[in-house]
Amino acid sequence: MHMRLNEEQKMIQKTVRKFVEKELMPLEPDVLRNEREGKPGITPEQKKELQLKAKHLGFWGINTPAEYGGANLGQMMQAIVAMELARTFVPFNFGGYADNILYYGNEEQKKKYLIPTINGDRISCFAFTEPGAGSDTRRINLRAEKDGNEWVLNGEKVFITNGNEADFAMVFAVTDKQQGQGGGVTCFLVDRDMGWKSEYIHTMGEWGPASLIFDNVRVPEENILGELHGGYQLGLEWIGFARWIVGARAVGAAERLLQMAIDYAKQRVTFGQPIAERQAIQWMIADSAVEIEAARWLVFNAAWMLDQGMDNRHYASMAKLFGANMGNRVVDRVLQIHGGMGYTKELPIERWYREARLWRIYDGTDEIQRLIISRNLLKGHVKLGESM
Repeated sequence: MHMRLNEEQKMIQKTVRKFVEKELMPLEPDVLRNEREGKPGITPEQKKELQLKAKHLGFWGINTPAEYGGANLGQMMQAIVAMELARTFVPFNFGGYADNILYYGNEEQKKKYLIPTINGDRISCFAFTEPGAGSDTRRINLRAEKDGNEWVLNGEKVFITNGNEADFAMVFAVTDKQQGQGGGVTCFLVDRDMGWKSEYIHTMGEWGPASLIFDNVRVPEENILGELHGGYQLGLEWIGFARWIVGARAVGAAERLLQMAIDYAKQRVTFGQPIAERQAIQWMIADSAVEIEAARWLVFNAAWMLDQGMDNRHYASMAKLFGANMGNRVVDRVLQIHGGMGYTKELPIERWYREARLWRIYDGTDEIQRLIISRNLLKGHVKLGESM
């Protein structure tokens, strides 16, 4: 049993951390200023330039198959990279990536959608959530009706990441009401120029999702992704894949925040002593460190299981649930340690505070994760200690 990163993983972790510290962290003051002025943290041109710099270091398509120009480093490496990138709030991700379900496209669809997305020439969005279908995914109502060799889409999607920037969407629509909730759903590849519109949704954080409006949008038959009426399982595969990544991001952000609290506690003096000498502060630091480590290994376990070809859904829910809540507890303690300064916009803590609250909602709420975990145990799908 080996519970440490191997030399290759340590080397990549060190390289990514150096990239974050050298290329991304210096941009943080500009990002804060831009966001407070209602502008994007970094421009698309800046992001592309940074991605090309990273590409020269070999960070391109972390989990993209080699046949598409990716590194195909595996899920454990994906977890490590996600943690390191989350140590900064600069909105950046390595290039060479495409949504996993795009690989189900036929050869023509891969040429038109998958490969350009991997190369950074196209931007996609995953359009699943609706006003009445969030956690209850089976309540999708956006409908698609057949008309000759086209499908006509009508309805709305909400809280769609990249929905304002995307030039095509993976849209899930009801194509056969007779199959019941979740049964007759199909995934369509829908270009923006086919007629759908996006509207910006203002949130308490810097995440700016979109509502997507479909008003008699006509989509050719050949734009069905996967099988007709087989879209619901594709959607669940996308959601399940992404879930444990939330925990990884929470670990990286919490680690950076805790270090800020440690540094501040050692230099902030009250009543003649640094507050680091106060037991109340020490306990907050200790509890945070323990919880970060626990979350880290829950994430690594979920990622490792995927690399072994195992079903990790139960453990991905655990990593997401614990990691998201851990991140919220840590940022709250860090703000408390900083006192009034932590509450100001001069420091990025309040920004992280608002971002962290989202972790407990998207990709499945706390309540949904608890439902999944308890149901698996109560129905005997998973036995306690089984992963050992």
